[in-house]
Amino acid sequence: MLRASRTRVRVLAGASMAGVVATVAAVALNASAAEVPQSPGIPVPPVPESIAPKDGSTAIGVFRVTTGTQTYTCDTATGTFGAKSTPEARLAGAGGLVHHFAGPSWQYERDGSSVTGTMAKQSPREGTIPELLLTVTGHGGTGLLDRADQISRLQTSGGLRPTRTCSAGETVAVPYKAIYVFWDAP
Repeated sequence: MLRASRTRVRVLAGASMAGVVATVAAVALNASAAEVPQSPGIPVPPVPESIAPKDGSTAIGVFRVTTGTQTYTCDTATGTFGAKSTPEARLAGAGGLVHHFAGPSWQYERDGSSVTGTMAKQSPREGTIPELLLTVTGHGGTGLLDRADQISRLQTSGGLRPTRTCSAGETVAVPYKAIYVFWDAP
């Protein structure tokens, strides 16, 4: 290990200051990636005031939906798809991956920590599912998500329930995208 450190010092000694800063930042990020999952490429997006998290909250993770669906089931009484949906999504951030599924639930794949939530507030958006503020109602495991108290679903696109008629038991999975921010509230 000492040899690797000496090699690193020699490489850094001839590097530009920008290269040193980038290398040190990369080493620091790799050393604490489980603690700081926010990607430099995924900043916390603007949050509408109507769905803002509790004052003083700190973002502990920002993740983008890479693949996701909202699955709707036909309401047999009306012959239309119900308003409630079941999510199934893969979220990615600098700290790793999060699986989002029924509950609604989220599980951080790096450490196994998980949360369930319920909708607290929503902010409608034209032509897409609404942006949301969710309150965490349960925790599982130890890790990044055990600090989460609230979750924002922001910058949504797609995911709207179909407006056509349907047959009893029919389901449809509608693709969607969003950014999820996990908040540690004071």
